[in-house]
Amino acid sequence: MKSQTKPTIYWSFLDYNNWKIYLAASSKGLCFVGSQNMPFEELTEWAKKRFPGSPIVESREELKQYEIELAEYLDGKRKFFTIPFDFNGTNFQLSVWTALSEIPYGETRSYSEIANAINKPAAVRAVGTAIGANPILITVPCHRVVGKNGALTGYRGGLEMKTRLLELERKGLSQ
Repeated sequence: MKSQTKPTIYWSFLDYNNWKIYLAASSKGLCFVGSQNMPFEELTEWAKKRFPGSPIVESREELKQYEIELAEYLDGKRKFFTIPFDFNGTNFQLSVWTALSEIPYGETRSYSEIANAINKPAAVRAVGTAIGANPILITVPCHRVVGKNGALTGYRGGLEMKTRLLELERKGLSQ
């Protein structure tokens, strides 16, 4: 029987300009960005589901580059991310998350536009579910998805966080 080693999940806590967010990465890339002001348990519960049995180790050093890019984004100085990601989801989720990553900074798309972008126009509800399962907030910009009428809709980080991110990007466009 072949034994498989579980990947180590490294984490740190980003406390930057009134943003308090847990981050996690594997050796492949960023795999989790938490919700604003949520407890450490948000990260550990997610890790149990997506990386069962993996050790979770605190390491600012391992997360340094991710923290730098997030801080630059939160300062309005970064409009896209160059850091690697370690997506962990179904093929459908991965297609949705890839489509989210293609929404330009400062713009929004509706759920139906995302469904059309992945060639699944009838899968609007499934797209919404996949967006809700996005583990990498901010960097995979699900905050840029709004209702068909432009209204703010659900967000794992909460509508206050979503509003702050959209306002940050609006300001960033005018700089």
